[in-house]
Amino acid sequence: QVHLVESGGGLVQAGGSLRLSCVASGIAVNIGTMGWYRQTPGKQRELVASITAFGVTNYADSVKGRFTISRDGAKSTVYLQMNSLKPEDTAVYYCNVRFPSNNYWGQGTQVTVSS
Repeated sequence: QVHLVESGGGLVQAGGSLRLSCVASGIAVNIGTMGWYRQTPGKQRELVASITAFGVTNYADSVKGRFTISRDGAKSTVYLQMNSLKPEDTAVYYCNVRFPSNNYWGQGTQVTVSS
């Protein structure tokens, strides 16, 4: 059974910070690429940040310099540190794990940034 559990979402004022966590179980998460995606009503789900098993990272232009993705192999966990949050960052954030032939999603966690 594949299981991804996100946590850390919530309500924060503009300029504040949040750290999202995603704990994976039931799969070889340490050899897969892990990432965070977000989606707002009426829009396509978009990549926020990703990190490979070797630590290579990729960020959306809109979050570069503000967000940092990291992973802890011992805990099978990926994190997203979000600083200097803007109202435009408001969305449901989803954890993702990808392999060459499979991909898995968490249930999502709501992030709301007020102005």
